[in-house]
Amino acid sequence: MDTSNFLYHLPENRIAQKPTSPRDHSKLLVIDRKKKKISSQHFYNLTNILNKNDVLVLNKTKVFPARIYGKKESGGKVELLLIKGVKENIWEVLTKPRINIDTKILFGLFSGRIISNNNEISCIKFNIKNSKLYLFLDKIGHTPIPPYIKNFRSEEELKAEYQTVYAKNVGSAAAPTAGFHFTKKLLNKLKEKGIQIEYLTLHVGLGTFSPIREKDLTKHKMHSEYFELDRKTTNSLNLAKKEGKKIIAVGTTTTRVLETCSNKKGILKEKKGYTNIFIYPPYKYRFVDGLITNFHLPKTTLLALVSAFISFPNTEKGFSDFNSSLIGKAYKKAIKENYRFYSFGDSCLIY
Repeated sequence: MDTSNFLYHLPENRIAQKPTSPRDHSKLLVIDRKKKKISSQHFYNLTNILNKNDVLVLNKTKVFPARIYGKKESGGKVELLLIKGVKENIWEVLTKPRINIDTKILFGLFSGRIISNNNEISCIKFNIKNSKLYLFLDKIGHTPIPPYIKNFRSEEELKAEYQTVYAKNVGSAAAPTAGFHFTKKLLNKLKEKGIQIEYLTLHVGLGTFSPIREKDLTKHKMHSEYFELDRKTTNSLNLAKKEGKKIIAVGTTTTRVLETCSNKKGILKEKKGYTNIFIYPPYKYRFVDGLITNFHLPKTTLLALVSAFISFPNTEKGFSDFNSSLIGKAYKKAIKENYRFYSFGDSCLIY
């Protein structure tokens, strides 16, 4: 499959630079994939759209200040984005500029040495343990916002904005942005209506956001990301599925965990570990019945995932290219109606 099939044009002024306030006042594009209907709502309308037959599954990962700045012993400035802890004090990182193996980098209160390079990914070994590293990151680290968001706000403001209200387990180098639209008040209203809410964890890294560089989409290799789906949540979700309830994944990260942990019969198994699942047409979804997600960049694995959800064998129509598909038409409607795109942008519900 040609990666160019997942290309569309987005005017630059549609890229959101900050979240809507209050968060749940963002726009919500509702896509009925079976009836092929698209309608505009607001996110707080979820209380009217969903009912006690629906289950929301959210990713409770917490973003840490993963971008740090240092300098080489020669004095040259260096920027690092911490992606994933490999061992106690060894991390996979993106560096700017590319740094040679055995180069020592100074960060003031601690240091690190590059021990390997593999394409765009490097590994650095710090001279302190992770527990102490996290303490230092809280002091000198920066919120890892995407490059298309221009930072005009303080680090304190960004730390609050680039985080879900239910974030708990520290470990993400990027936020599960589909969850940005929830407020504590909205979550309580949904619970009061009898809507079941469950949580899992996937620490977001390059597996989610790394661009597809291969011309043939199927040759793209996903980076692995750590996840946890515990026994209690597994049992609750399996019971809900057995009772005929709709499982609505909040975000592509949540979707990837549920599909990783589901067998061919649509039964979840308790798991924790790493996943590099790559979902694209004509993937058959095993467990997820609905999806809440933001609007994604062209030629990304995220766009491939949502394209699979609205096409055969999950719906009647096969996928040929993004722009002619139902999701492509929804994106055109969103652009026309001034929806805000990407991480701080508006949302859509596909069911």
